[in-house]
Amino acid sequence: MPARGKTRRVVLLHCSVLAVAMLGAGPAGSANPPATPRPTPARTLLVLGDSLSAEYGLARGTGWVALLDKQLAQGKLSVNVVNASISGDTTSGGRSRLPALLKQHKPSHVVIELGGNDALRGLPLRMTQDNLQAMARAAKAAGARVMIVGMQMPPNYGARYSLDFSALFANVASAEGAALVPFLLAGVADGPQADSLFQPDRIHPKAEAHPRMLATVWAVMKPWLR
Repeated sequence: MPARGKTRRVVLLHCSVLAVAMLGAGPAGSANPPATPRPTPARTLLVLGDSLSAEYGLARGTGWVALLDKQLAQGKLSVNVVNASISGDTTSGGRSRLPALLKQHKPSHVVIELGGNDALRGLPLRMTQDNLQAMARAAKAAGARVMIVGMQMPPNYGARYSLDFSALFANVASAEGAALVPFLLAGVADGPQADSLFQPDRIHPKAEAHPRMLATVWAVMKPWLR
């Protein structure tokens, strides 16, 4: 190949490389493209509950917490839902688990749905209330907003016990400035078709009842999240 033609090809090759480099460069004087603004971090909503929130006896994705996650996504609300519910858990169990969950997930909002198993086991109401209050305070100290989800016991537990049990959730919410859902099973356990909405154990709602449970929670949660 003649020396002149070879030199011309080398020059053209260098020009092509330079042009590609310039197309990939940022503004004049910058070697890198401008940084893309980072999206606003999603809020994290931690649900600390028992079997009513852990989809006991249900197909995965049909419980009220899973339905909440889907509803938030459809509404384009930037909220990461973490369901840390365990079937059979008590307020004592939740209280012992909460510190590690707060450290791991750093939630902006914490929903506490515990207490039903305390009553079923006949545990002292004072202990249940103390545990709920301790959890609310721990969540607030970690920078999270708190929601207490209440439960009620049937009359056969004794009228006085049932009244005092349902009242303790409101007591904690009032003392700690937390949002309150008075009764998770409103419209389910006290509705006209209650028998048909529960599993054979008559404790755990069927999947058909969980949209109603979500609606009960959402009525309080919607303004709380905003």
